[in-house]
Amino acid sequence: MERKILHVDVNSAFLSWTAVEMLKNGAEVDIRTIPAVIGGDEEKRKGIVLAKSIPAKKYGIKTAEPIYFAKQKCPNLQIYPSNFKIYRKYSDALYNLLCEYTNQIERFSIDECFLDITNFIPKNKTDIEIAYEIHKRVKQELGFTVNIGVAPNKILAKMASDFEKPDKVHTLYKSEIPTKMWNLPVSDLFMVGKKSSPKLERLGIHTIGDLATKKQEDIISLFGKFGETIWQYANGIDLSIVNSEREKPKCIGNSATLPEDVNDIEKIEEVLLALTEQTTYRLRKHELLASTIGVQIRTKEFKNYSHQRTLMTPTNSTKIIFETAKDVLKELYKGEKIRLIGVKVDKLTSMQAQQISLFDTPKNDKQQKLDKAMDKIKEKYGYNSITRARQMKIDEMMDFKE
Repeated sequence: MERKILHVDVNSAFLSWTAVEMLKNGAEVDIRTIPAVIGGDEEKRKGIVLAKSIPAKKYGIKTAEPIYFAKQKCPNLQIYPSNFKIYRKYSDALYNLLCEYTNQIERFSIDECFLDITNFIPKNKTDIEIAYEIHKRVKQELGFTVNIGVAPNKILAKMASDFEKPDKVHTLYKSEIPTKMWNLPVSDLFMVGKKSSPKLERLGIHTIGDLATKKQEDIISLFGKFGETIWQYANGIDLSIVNSEREKPKCIGNSATLPEDVNDIEKIEEVLLALTEQTTYRLRKHELLASTIGVQIRTKEFKNYSHQRTLMTPTNSTKIIFETAKDVLKELYKGEKIRLIGVKVDKLTSMQAQQISLFDTPKNDKQQKLDKAMDKIKEKYGYNSITRARQMKIDEMMDFKE
Protein backbone atom coordinates (compact mmCIF):
# COMPACT_ATOMS: atom_id res chain seq x y z
CA MET A 1 0.00 0.00 0.00
CA GLU A 2 1.35 3.41 -0.97
CA ARG A 3 1.75 5.69 2.02
CA LYS A 4 -0.30 8.85 2.49
CA ILE A 5 1.88 11.55 4.05
CA LEU A 6 1.03 15.16 4.87
CA HIS A 7 3.44 17.97 5.72
CA VAL A 8 1.76 20.83 7.60
CA ASP A 9 3.71 24.10 7.70
CA VAL A 10 2.44 27.23 9.47
CA ASN A 11 2.64 30.36 7.33
CA SER A 12 4.97 32.94 8.94
CA ALA A 13 4.40 31.18 12.25
CA PHE A 14 5.86 33.58 14.80
CA LEU A 15 4.15 36.61 13.29
CA SER A 16 0.86 34.77 12.71
CA TRP A 17 0.74 33.43 16.27
CA THR A 18 1.59 36.85 17.67
CA ALA A 19 -1.21 38.36 15.57
CA VAL A 20 -3.77 35.81 16.78
CA GLU A 21 -2.81 36.39 20.42
CA MET A 22 -2.97 40.17 20.03
CA LEU A 23 -6.42 39.99 18.43
CA LYS A 24 -7.66 37.78 21.26
CA ASN A 25 -6.44 40.40 23.71
CA GLY A 26 -8.35 43.21 22.02
CA ALA A 27 -5.95 44.51 19.36
CA GLU A 28 -7.73 46.46 16.62
CA VAL A 29 -5.12 45.82 13.93
CA ASP A 30 -4.13 42.43 12.56
CA ILE A 31 -0.37 42.80 12.17
CA ARG A 32 -0.46 40.31 9.31
CA THR A 33 -2.10 43.03 7.21
CA ILE A 34 0.56 45.73 7.78
CA PRO A 35 4.34 45.86 7.28
CA ALA A 36 5.44 44.04 10.44
CA VAL A 37 8.18 41.68 11.64
CA ILE A 38 9.03 39.62 14.68
CA GLY A 39 12.47 39.91 16.24
CA GLY A 40 15.04 42.31 17.53
CA ASP A 41 14.78 45.48 19.58
CA GLU A 42 12.95 48.34 17.84
CA GLU A 43 14.55 51.07 19.97
CA LYS A 44 18.09 49.76 19.65
CA ARG A 45 17.46 48.39 16.16
CA LYS A 46 19.36 45.25 17.01
CA GLY A 47 18.69 41.64 16.15
CA ILE A 48 17.35 39.97 13.04
CA VAL A 49 14.00 39.36 11.38
CA LEU A 50 12.51 36.08 12.59
CA ALA A 51 9.23 36.36 10.68
CA LYS A 52 7.63 38.90 8.37
CA SER A 53 4.17 39.80 7.11
CA ILE A 54 3.28 39.70 3.41
CA PRO A 55 3.15 43.54 3.26
CA ALA A 56 6.67 43.61 4.76
CA LYS A 57 7.85 41.11 2.17
CA LYS A 58 6.75 43.52 -0.58
CA TYR A 59 9.38 45.97 0.69
CA GLY A 60 12.05 43.35 0.09
CA ILE A 61 12.43 42.48 3.76
CA LYS A 62 13.87 39.00 4.25
CA THR A 63 13.95 36.55 7.11
CA ALA A 64 17.27 36.60 9.03
CA GLU A 65 18.30 40.04 7.79
CA PRO A 66 19.27 42.65 10.45
CA ILE A 67 16.45 44.76 11.82
CA TYR A 68 18.51 47.87 10.99
CA PHE A 69 18.43 47.11 7.25
CA ALA A 70 14.76 46.09 7.36
CA LYS A 71 13.92 49.44 8.93
CA GLN A 72 15.80 51.24 6.18
CA LYS A 73 13.72 49.47 3.56
CA CYS A 74 10.48 50.34 5.35
CA PRO A 75 10.69 53.25 7.85
CA ASN A 76 7.13 52.54 9.04
CA LEU A 77 7.90 48.89 9.75
CA GLN A 78 6.31 47.65 12.99
CA ILE A 79 8.57 45.44 15.09
CA TYR A 80 7.33 43.04 17.76
CA PRO A 81 9.40 41.00 20.23
CA SER A 82 9.50 37.23 20.13
CA ASN A 83 7.52 35.29 22.73
CA PHE A 84 8.19 31.56 22.75
CA LYS A 85 5.54 30.96 25.39
CA ILE A 86 2.94 32.10 22.86
CA TYR A 87 4.59 30.08 20.09
CA ARG A 88 4.49 26.92 22.17
CA LYS A 89 0.83 27.55 23.02
CA TYR A 90 -0.25 27.69 19.37
CA SER A 91 2.14 24.96 18.29
CA ASP A 92 0.52 22.70 20.89
CA ALA A 93 -2.95 23.73 19.71
CA LEU A 94 -2.04 22.74 16.16
CA TYR A 95 -0.55 19.45 17.31
CA ASN A 96 -3.67 18.59 19.32
CA LEU A 97 -5.86 19.29 16.29
CA LEU A 98 -3.67 17.07 14.10
CA CYS A 99 -3.93 14.31 16.69
CA GLU A 100 -7.58 14.05 15.74
CA TYR A 101 -6.49 12.61 12.38
CA THR A 102 -3.69 10.16 13.23
CA ASN A 103 -1.35 9.12 16.02
CA GLN A 104 1.53 8.96 13.55
CA ILE A 105 2.80 12.54 13.87
CA GLU A 106 6.34 13.84 13.76
CA ARG A 107 6.98 17.33 15.05
CA PHE A 108 9.66 18.36 12.58
CA SER A 109 9.96 21.82 14.15
CA ILE A 110 7.82 24.13 16.27
CA ASP A 111 5.78 25.11 13.20
CA GLU A 112 5.99 21.96 11.03
CA CYS A 113 4.55 18.46 11.36
CA PHE A 114 4.59 15.32 9.26
CA LEU A 115 1.50 13.11 9.42
CA ASP A 116 1.19 9.53 8.23
CA ILE A 117 -2.55 9.10 7.62
CA THR A 118 -2.27 5.89 5.59
CA ASN A 119 -4.35 3.77 7.98
CA PHE A 120 -6.52 6.58 9.30
CA ILE A 121 -8.45 7.74 6.22
CA PRO A 122 -12.20 7.03 6.36
CA LYS A 123 -13.18 4.93 3.36
CA ASN A 124 -15.41 7.70 1.99
CA LYS A 125 -12.51 10.21 1.86
CA THR A 126 -9.14 10.72 0.19
CA ASP A 127 -5.83 12.07 1.41
CA ILE A 128 -6.35 15.35 -0.42
CA GLU A 129 -9.80 15.77 1.17
CA ILE A 130 -8.29 15.23 4.61
CA ALA A 131 -5.64 17.85 3.81
CA TYR A 132 -8.25 20.42 2.80
CA GLU A 133 -10.27 19.64 5.92
CA ILE A 134 -7.26 20.25 8.17
CA HIS A 135 -6.42 23.39 6.17
CA LYS A 136 -9.94 24.76 6.74
CA ARG A 137 -10.16 23.80 10.41
CA VAL A 138 -6.82 25.38 11.33
CA LYS A 139 -7.96 28.68 9.82
CA GLN A 140 -11.43 28.59 11.37
CA GLU A 141 -10.63 27.14 14.79
CA LEU A 142 -7.09 28.36 15.49
CA GLY A 143 -7.06 31.62 13.53
CA PHE A 144 -3.91 31.15 11.42
CA THR A 145 -3.11 29.56 8.07
CA VAL A 146 -0.97 26.65 6.96
CA ASN A 147 0.44 25.18 3.77
CA ILE A 148 -0.06 21.44 3.42
CA GLY A 149 1.86 19.11 1.15
CA VAL A 150 0.26 15.79 0.17
CA ALA A 151 2.52 13.01 -1.10
CA PRO A 152 3.52 9.34 -0.74
CA ASN A 153 6.63 10.13 1.37
CA LYS A 154 8.11 12.81 3.61
CA ILE A 155 10.50 14.48 1.17
CA LEU A 156 7.81 14.95 -1.49
CA ALA A 157 5.29 16.18 1.10
CA LYS A 158 7.76 18.78 2.35
CA MET A 159 8.65 19.89 -1.15
CA ALA A 160 4.94 20.22 -1.97
CA SER A 161 4.20 22.36 1.08
CA ASP A 162 6.94 24.77 -0.06
CA PHE A 163 5.20 25.45 -3.37
CA GLU A 164 3.18 28.66 -3.69
CA LYS A 165 2.40 30.28 -0.32
CA PRO A 166 0.53 31.19 1.81
CA ASP A 167 -2.63 29.29 2.74
CA LYS A 168 -2.38 26.55 0.10
CA VAL A 169 -2.70 22.78 -0.28
CA HIS A 170 -0.44 21.15 -2.89
CA THR A 171 0.05 17.56 -4.03
CA LEU A 172 3.29 16.01 -5.24
CA TYR A 173 2.54 12.46 -6.28
CA LYS A 174 5.22 10.43 -8.08
CA SER A 175 3.59 11.04 -11.46
CA GLU A 176 3.80 14.81 -10.81
CA ILE A 177 7.54 14.92 -10.04
CA PRO A 178 8.68 15.79 -13.61
CA THR A 179 6.18 18.62 -14.07
CA LYS A 180 6.03 20.07 -10.54
CA MET A 181 9.52 19.52 -9.12
CA TRP A 182 12.18 18.92 -11.77
CA ASN A 183 11.93 22.41 -13.25
CA LEU A 184 12.73 24.07 -9.88
CA PRO A 185 16.24 25.41 -9.15
CA VAL A 186 18.46 22.79 -7.56
CA SER A 187 18.84 25.11 -4.56
CA ASP A 188 15.13 24.50 -3.81
CA LEU A 189 15.76 20.82 -3.13
CA PHE A 190 15.65 19.92 0.56
CA MET A 191 19.18 19.41 1.96
CA VAL A 192 20.83 21.42 -0.84
CA GLY A 193 22.16 24.53 0.88
CA LYS A 194 24.12 27.66 0.03
CA LYS A 195 27.42 25.77 -0.02
CA SER A 196 26.39 22.79 -2.11
CA SER A 197 24.21 24.50 -4.73
CA PRO A 198 27.11 26.50 -6.29
CA LYS A 199 29.14 23.29 -6.56
CA LEU A 200 26.26 21.58 -8.35
CA GLU A 201 25.75 24.53 -10.68
CA ARG A 202 29.44 24.51 -11.64
CA LEU A 203 28.85 20.95 -12.80
CA GLY A 204 25.99 22.09 -15.02
CA ILE A 205 23.33 20.98 -12.59
CA HIS A 206 20.99 23.96 -12.40
CA THR A 207 17.61 22.33 -11.78
CA ILE A 208 16.37 19.45 -9.67
CA GLY A 209 15.67 17.62 -12.92
CA ASP A 210 19.31 18.03 -13.97
CA LEU A 211 20.35 16.29 -10.76
CA ALA A 212 17.71 13.57 -11.05
CA THR A 213 18.81 12.55 -14.55
CA LYS A 214 22.52 12.28 -13.69
CA LYS A 215 23.96 8.85 -13.01
CA GLN A 216 23.71 8.13 -9.30
CA GLU A 217 27.24 6.75 -9.12
CA ASP A 218 28.65 9.97 -10.61
CA ILE A 219 26.95 12.09 -7.94
CA ILE A 220 28.09 9.71 -5.19
CA SER A 221 31.68 9.83 -6.45
CA LEU A 222 31.60 13.63 -6.19
CA PHE A 223 29.66 14.11 -2.96
CA GLY A 224 29.77 10.77 -1.14
CA LYS A 225 26.82 9.83 1.10
CA PHE A 226 25.39 13.33 0.77
CA GLY A 227 25.37 12.87 -3.01
CA GLU A 228 23.41 9.63 -2.69
CA THR A 229 20.83 11.37 -0.47
CA ILE A 230 20.22 14.38 -2.72
CA TRP A 231 20.08 12.20 -5.86
CA GLN A 232 17.40 10.08 -4.21
CA TYR A 233 15.50 13.17 -3.09
CA ALA A 234 15.66 14.62 -6.60
CA ASN A 235 14.03 11.39 -7.83
CA GLY A 236 11.40 11.46 -5.10
CA ILE A 237 12.89 8.51 -3.21
CA ASP A 238 12.51 8.60 0.59
CA LEU A 239 11.87 5.51 2.71
CA SER A 240 12.12 7.27 6.10
CA ILE A 241 9.15 6.81 8.42
CA VAL A 242 7.16 9.43 10.26
CA ASN A 243 8.66 9.29 13.75
CA SER A 244 5.62 9.49 15.99
CA GLU A 245 5.68 12.24 18.56
CA ARG A 246 5.85 10.82 22.06
CA GLU A 247 4.07 13.78 23.58
CA LYS A 248 0.58 12.84 24.70
CA PRO A 249 -2.43 14.93 23.62
CA LYS A 250 -4.23 16.89 26.33
CA CYS A 251 -7.64 15.95 24.93
CA ILE A 252 -8.99 13.81 22.09
CA GLY A 253 -12.17 14.38 20.12
CA ASN A 254 -14.14 13.66 16.97
CA SER A 255 -17.02 15.45 15.32
CA ALA A 256 -19.16 14.78 12.28
CA THR A 257 -21.18 17.05 10.02
CA LEU A 258 -24.33 15.28 8.87
CA PRO A 259 -25.37 15.46 5.19
CA GLU A 260 -28.85 16.53 6.30
CA ASP A 261 -30.40 17.86 9.48
CA VAL A 262 -31.43 14.98 11.75
CA ASN A 263 -33.69 14.69 14.81
CA ASP A 264 -34.00 10.89 14.87
CA ILE A 265 -32.39 9.93 18.18
CA GLU A 266 -31.46 6.45 16.94
CA LYS A 267 -29.53 7.88 13.99
CA ILE A 268 -27.88 10.43 16.25
CA GLU A 269 -26.78 7.66 18.61
CA GLU A 270 -25.39 5.67 15.69
CA VAL A 271 -23.22 8.64 14.77
CA LEU A 272 -22.27 9.03 18.41
CA LEU A 273 -21.10 5.40 18.48
CA ALA A 274 -18.91 5.88 15.40
CA LEU A 275 -17.34 8.99 16.91
CA THR A 276 -16.76 7.22 20.22
CA GLU A 277 -15.18 4.28 18.43
CA GLN A 278 -12.65 6.55 16.74
CA THR A 279 -11.98 8.56 19.90
CA THR A 280 -11.36 5.55 22.11
CA TYR A 281 -9.21 3.91 19.45
CA ARG A 282 -6.81 6.87 19.62
CA LEU A 283 -7.03 6.92 23.42
CA ARG A 284 -5.74 3.38 23.53
CA LYS A 285 -3.08 4.07 20.90
CA HIS A 286 -1.71 6.82 23.14
CA GLU A 287 -2.09 4.51 26.18
CA LEU A 288 -4.30 7.04 27.91
CA LEU A 289 -7.43 6.98 30.07
CA ALA A 290 -10.10 9.67 30.16
CA SER A 291 -12.00 11.02 33.15
CA THR A 292 -14.28 13.54 31.43
CA ILE A 293 -16.65 12.75 28.55
CA GLY A 294 -18.15 15.64 26.61
CA VAL A 295 -20.75 15.86 23.83
CA GLN A 296 -21.33 18.80 21.48
CA ILE A 297 -24.23 19.39 19.09
CA ARG A 298 -24.88 22.11 16.52
CA THR A 299 -28.43 22.82 15.42
CA LYS A 300 -29.59 23.70 11.91
CA GLU A 301 -29.63 27.34 13.12
CA PHE A 302 -25.89 26.93 13.92
CA LYS A 303 -26.43 27.17 17.66
CA ASN A 304 -23.84 25.16 19.63
CA TYR A 305 -24.57 23.28 22.83
CA SER A 306 -22.22 21.13 24.89
CA HIS A 307 -22.24 19.22 28.13
CA GLN A 308 -19.84 16.89 29.92
CA ARG A 309 -19.67 14.36 32.74
CA THR A 310 -16.75 13.27 34.92
CA LEU A 311 -16.31 9.57 35.70
CA MET A 312 -15.32 8.17 39.07
CA THR A 313 -12.69 6.02 37.40
CA PRO A 314 -10.68 6.94 34.26
CA THR A 315 -11.24 4.60 31.30
CA ASN A 316 -10.58 4.07 27.59
CA SER A 317 -13.35 1.48 27.18
CA THR A 318 -15.49 2.09 24.11
CA LYS A 319 -18.54 0.66 25.86
CA ILE A 320 -18.22 2.76 29.02
CA ILE A 321 -17.46 6.00 27.16
CA PHE A 322 -20.30 5.41 24.69
CA GLU A 323 -22.82 4.72 27.45
CA THR A 324 -21.68 7.87 29.25
CA ALA A 325 -21.84 9.91 26.04
CA LYS A 326 -25.40 8.67 25.44
CA ASP A 327 -26.42 9.81 28.92
CA VAL A 328 -24.82 13.21 28.32
CA LEU A 329 -26.63 13.47 24.98
CA LYS A 330 -29.99 12.78 26.65
CA GLU A 331 -29.36 15.61 29.09
CA LEU A 332 -28.27 17.93 26.29
CA TYR A 333 -30.60 17.14 23.40
CA LYS A 334 -34.05 18.78 23.29
CA GLY A 335 -35.35 17.20 20.10
CA GLU A 336 -34.32 19.90 17.63
CA LYS A 337 -32.80 19.05 14.24
CA ILE A 338 -29.02 18.95 14.35
CA ARG A 339 -26.31 19.11 11.67
CA LEU A 340 -23.19 18.35 13.72
CA ILE A 341 -22.36 16.16 16.68
CA GLY A 342 -19.06 15.77 18.48
CA VAL A 343 -17.46 13.71 21.25
CA LYS A 344 -14.45 14.81 23.29
CA VAL A 345 -12.61 13.12 26.14
CA ASP A 346 -10.57 15.19 28.57
CA LYS A 347 -8.59 15.02 31.82
CA LEU A 348 -6.35 12.33 30.36
CA THR A 349 -4.00 10.19 32.42
CA SER A 350 -1.41 7.59 31.48
CA MET A 351 -2.42 3.94 31.72
CA GLN A 352 0.91 3.15 33.37
CA ALA A 353 0.36 5.77 36.04
CA GLN A 354 -3.18 4.62 36.83
CA GLN A 355 -3.41 2.17 39.71
CA ILE A 356 -5.77 -0.81 39.64
CA SER A 357 -9.23 0.22 40.76
CA LEU A 358 -11.80 -1.67 42.79
CA PHE A 359 -14.13 -1.03 39.86
CA ASP A 360 -11.98 -3.12 37.47
CA THR A 361 -14.36 -6.06 37.44
CA PRO A 362 -14.09 -9.20 35.29
CA LYS A 363 -16.79 -7.71 33.05
CA ASN A 364 -14.61 -4.66 32.39
CA ASP A 365 -11.63 -6.93 31.78
CA LYS A 366 -13.62 -8.77 29.11
CA GLN A 367 -14.48 -5.44 27.46
CA GLN A 368 -10.80 -4.43 27.50
CA LYS A 369 -9.86 -7.64 25.71
CA LEU A 370 -12.53 -7.01 23.06
CA ASP A 371 -11.29 -3.44 22.49
CA LYS A 372 -7.70 -4.64 22.28
CA ALA A 373 -8.58 -7.35 19.76
CA MET A 374 -10.43 -4.88 17.54
CA ASP A 375 -7.54 -2.41 17.76
CA LYS A 376 -5.09 -5.07 16.57
CA ILE A 377 -7.24 -5.83 13.54
CA LYS A 378 -7.52 -2.14 12.69
CA GLU A 379 -3.79 -1.68 13.09
CA LYS A 380 -3.00 -4.58 10.78
CA TYR A 381 -5.67 -4.18 8.11
CA GLY A 382 -6.68 -0.51 8.37
CA TYR A 383 -9.14 1.40 10.51
CA ASN A 384 -12.23 0.54 8.45
CA SER A 385 -11.48 -3.21 8.36
CA ILE A 386 -13.77 -3.92 11.32
CA THR A 387 -16.67 -2.07 12.93
CA ARG A 388 -19.32 -2.78 15.52
CA ALA A 389 -22.56 -4.04 13.95
CA ARG A 390 -24.57 -0.91 14.77
CA GLN A 391 -21.94 1.24 13.09
CA MET A 392 -21.61 -0.47 9.71
CA LYS A 393 -23.33 2.18 7.56
CA ILE A 394 -22.20 5.26 9.47
CA ASP A 395 -19.38 6.21 7.08
CA GLU A 396 -21.90 6.58 4.28
CA MET A 397 -24.09 9.09 6.12
CA MET A 398 -21.71 11.72 7.45
CA ASP A 399 -18.63 13.84 7.02
CA PHE A 400 -16.14 12.94 9.75
CA LYS A 401 -13.80 15.32 11.52
CA GLU A 402 -11.55 12.96 13.39
